[in-house]
Amino acid sequence: MPKAKKPARGKKVAPAPYAAKTVAPKKVVNPLFEKRPKNFGIGQDIQPKRDLTRFIKWPKYVRLQRQRAVLFQRLKVPPSINQFSQTLDRQTATQLFKLMNKYRPETKQEKNARLKARAEERSKGKDDVPTKRPPVIRSGVNTVTCLVESKKSTDGGYCPRC
Repeated sequence: MPKAKKPARGKKVAPAPYAAKTVAPKKVVNPLFEKRPKNFGIGQDIQPKRDLTRFIKWPKYVRLQRQRAVLFQRLKVPPSINQFSQTLDRQTATQLFKLMNKYRPETKQEKNARLKARAEERSKGKDDVPTKRPPVIRSGVNTVTCLVESKKSTDGGYCPRC
């Protein structure tokens, strides 16, 4: 059972003085204008104009970028792939390209020269020792993603403006 409240003891606060109530003047209604409310039921008055922008057929690129934004909100992207969502700034990108230039894949002429040198050594009678291909940079989103996922590579760069 709830306990009964004890009456408050001490001084009583004086009530606030009554404010003079102002009577709002009534709007004067012109008897010449009769109120005729519209009825928007079926077969009655014309429907009011509505904002139909949501139902417009938007251009394809607008739909795609909106669907992409929704997918990114809903999907959990693994960190090995998510690292490609952050891009490099211009200064870091130029440093990366200088580094990548050193590890550029060999051209057809360089490969032919390497194989010719190997063939000449073989023709002189030395043992045929296969020459190792130099280490190279792998490129392409799918290739790099596969390498990162299989833990053969740890870093990946992405520069969309380049």
